[in-house]
Amino acid sequence: MDLGLTSQHEDSRLGFREFAEKEIKPFANDFDRQQHLPTDLIRKLADQKFLGASLPAQWGGSDLDAISYGLLHEEIGKACSSVRSLLTVHHMVAHAILRWGTDKQRSHWLPKLSDGSIIAAFGLSEPNVGSDAEHVETIATAAGDHYIVNGAKKWITGGQLANLFLIFANCDGKPTAFLIERNSPGVAVQPIDGLLGVRASMLATVAFNDCQVPKENMLGKLGFGFSHIATSALQEGRYSVAWGCVGIAQGCLEACLQYTNERQQFGSLLKEHQLIRRMISDMMSNVKAARLLCIQAGYSKEQSAPSAFVDTMMAKYFAARVAAKSASDAVQIHGANGCSDDYPVARYFRDAKIMEIIEGSNEIQQLKIAQYGYYNF
Repeated sequence: MDLGLTSQHEDSRLGFREFAEKEIKPFANDFDRQQHLPTDLIRKLADQKFLGASLPAQWGGSDLDAISYGLLHEEIGKACSSVRSLLTVHHMVAHAILRWGTDKQRSHWLPKLSDGSIIAAFGLSEPNVGSDAEHVETIATAAGDHYIVNGAKKWITGGQLANLFLIFANCDGKPTAFLIERNSPGVAVQPIDGLLGVRASMLATVAFNDCQVPKENMLGKLGFGFSHIATSALQEGRYSVAWGCVGIAQGCLEACLQYTNERQQFGSLLKEHQLIRRMISDMMSNVKAARLLCIQAGYSKEQSAPSAFVDTMMAKYFAARVAAKSASDAVQIHGANGCSDDYPVARYFRDAKIMEIIEGSNEIQQLKIAQYGYYNF
């Protein structure tokens, strides 16, 4: 199979890049310093139908194929990982509703998610629960025509903005998913700031104190929360993050090519030094390899291939490592300038570290990939 991009994909990429370079890239460092995304940018993302990028047209979405969707997240991720993170979690919730929701839930929520009138956040992690996500401590108790939810979710991307949360709770000993609106009584949102990276992703802790949730807001069935809904949503998240990591690495490469073509040391341009060339060649090779893994994952996803799950894990694992290595080398190439927010590589460096943790840490990916390998050896 030729893993190159079609002319249609290239055209889509150019459109995504034009938007990102005009509306996001010039302001990304400001977003990072302010730890905030402006509402007018969210409106522009909605106007471009990026908030419903992979949703069917009947729900107001763009119905992008998997590769085009990935390219969108590469270009947005290259401009600003925080903006890409918002798109990721918003899509994860939309995907979950599309796949597991009732007809009533789809018709009520999906058009609003597509047009940006509602922003969604994904609530799985908790103060005491990270990688062991199947054992959430948030509790949902049946009470008449409602469930009473108590507990807290932490590190919730977009939590400061979101109107709708997809929350996972333990209900009668079974992990179960619920759609909970921000304005529900008993919901409290506490912003989290001072992060290492993706500082403008507007993280929050979301607490539930005797929060009443209508029974019709259960998503899927009792006990489907982790095994079906969270697992499939996280797979969507990994795919987005993998492409976003390629965007970070590509951004580092472009920044280094420009810098080494302008900066002189020891009487010659940096690009003439052999060690610099070695670092650039490694960066170029790794970026291309990571992108090819993402493209393979996209084709597997598009064809519903049995390998799609592990292909996406491999893409996320490798691309996250490439982003971290590329960002580290980019800072090294920039020297002291690379430690300053006057240059984007400092932000890339901090954001890349986060990519090795979210949507399954590198170590979790390694365990799962190896497990697949042993079963299919």
